[in-house]
Amino acid sequence: MASTTPTPLFLGLDLSTQQLKAVLLDQASMIVHEAAVHFDRDLPHHGTTNGAISGPDEGEVTSPVQMWLEAIDLLLERLKQGNFDFDSIVAISGAGQQHGSVYWSSNAESLLAALTPDKRLSEQLFPEAFSRTRCPIWQDSSTTEDCKRLEEEYGGPQAVADRTGSRAYERFTGNQISRIRRLTPDVYEKTSYISLVSSFIPSVFLGRIAPIEISDASGMNLSDVLTGKWDNKLLEICGGPTLRSKLGPEPVLGGISLGNVNCLVAPFTGDNPATVISLSAPGDALLSLGTSTTFLLSVPPSDTPPKRFTTSHLLSHPTHPDGKIVMLCYKNGALAREQVRDRFANGNWNTFNQLVEQTPPGCNGTLGFYFPLPEIIPPNIVGEYFFTTSLIKTVKPPLAISDVPSSVHPRAILESQFLSIRSRVAAILPANAPHLRRLVISGGSSQNPIIRQLAADIFAMDVYVSATKEAAASGGALLAKYTWWKRTHPDGTFEDMTAGEAMGLKCVAKPQPDVTAIYNDLVPVYDSCEEQVVKAWESRSIKN
Repeated sequence: MASTTPTPLFLGLDLSTQQLKAVLLDQASMIVHEAAVHFDRDLPHHGTTNGAISGPDEGEVTSPVQMWLEAIDLLLERLKQGNFDFDSIVAISGAGQQHGSVYWSSNAESLLAALTPDKRLSEQLFPEAFSRTRCPIWQDSSTTEDCKRLEEEYGGPQAVADRTGSRAYERFTGNQISRIRRLTPDVYEKTSYISLVSSFIPSVFLGRIAPIEISDASGMNLSDVLTGKWDNKLLEICGGPTLRSKLGPEPVLGGISLGNVNCLVAPFTGDNPATVISLSAPGDALLSLGTSTTFLLSVPPSDTPPKRFTTSHLLSHPTHPDGKIVMLCYKNGALAREQVRDRFANGNWNTFNQLVEQTPPGCNGTLGFYFPLPEIIPPNIVGEYFFTTSLIKTVKPPLAISDVPSSVHPRAILESQFLSIRSRVAAILPANAPHLRRLVISGGSSQNPIIRQLAADIFAMDVYVSATKEAAASGGALLAKYTWWKRTHPDGTFEDMTAGEAMGLKCVAKPQPDVTAIYNDLVPVYDSCEEQVVKAWESRSIKN
């Protein structure tokens, strides 16, 4: 007689800026079903643009917590209409946009505990469960004053980076909390609990405030990135003596069970760590070539931790107590590449690619920097700067753009962007770090075969792409599966479960050793050129 036991399914959610997404995986980690709620389109009455509301203060960006509650209800309705057995879901986890925060009132716990399935979440929780109806999110940049105060009182930007993994950033949650406490002390006083977006979602499922997950906690400027525990001095600066109780217990690892409500509920992490979980294994690197450029590297546990800098981020790993994630963020990504394409390749990617192929590695001794927007790495710099690399010791920026052949710019911008990443990774990783295995690229430019090959040559790694479009939600589903799997493998690691393989990877480019050798020699040259760019910018800023 055939078994009637249903095949277990694992649900991953991703509450991103613009939508709430769901991915359902089976036991073989294959996608069974997907669903989504788009905030602007499906819930237009909240008046968001791309899921957010700007103002009223300069730099302030928030999202309505009521919208998120309605999205959860609507997403679950759509999932129940899917062609699968809803009762087969045995575990749920997921991701939330990093750095966003939710503010609960003193009524929150009793209202969460009394949730019933016959009423909508918004009816039962909003507004009584919240001390603020709008949640600051990662796009918020209204906390400059609070960042300056944090760094001044803690001993400077490097001291904050050494402790938390990042210098004080406007979007980081500790500084958002500091601003709310400074400007609206009455609201802060009425706030009994503070969740990240990632811990807000499981709180709704559990019927109680869920703890904050360790990797997402390391994007708050409030915890020690090496121990994963809250830092008392940081808590005091940002939130005073009550902040520890508002945040709850020490951050928890992913893969544990927070409770069982018809299925296991596991901690949710941030969207970047969830992407690392779905697309890589320790020793792999991720390169997102979207509007901005983001580089993520999963670093295995080591006696020597990665170095911390004020221009990079170090995050705790979701499943390894001693593992880390290195993150680099650049504002000038696709926008800068598209501007070069439009100016020097007639707005045509085929022409752009042809010019890259026609220009030799190293661009005949030319190195260029392209910053149409104020850059994050190196900080705040705007403009274009060009060097003759054979005269690195004597040439001062900027050379006139007319001195650079038009045909050189397409390769020059790619080399400049990738060399910046390679240089910084080498500085961050400990000397005994193992050689990186693979480079997984995503984003619009990841479909360009010329860019793929150049990435392979500069980073000296095989380049892969993934068939997984919803990486964060898929990472959440894998964390759910890990929680379920650990019931029978209590000592097993996440890599034991996955056999060290990521989801749906395909190799699309391999490094050419002779070309890689050229770029090996160019890394210190790039460093010298960038140093001159920074000095030139600082000199200009002082004069102005």
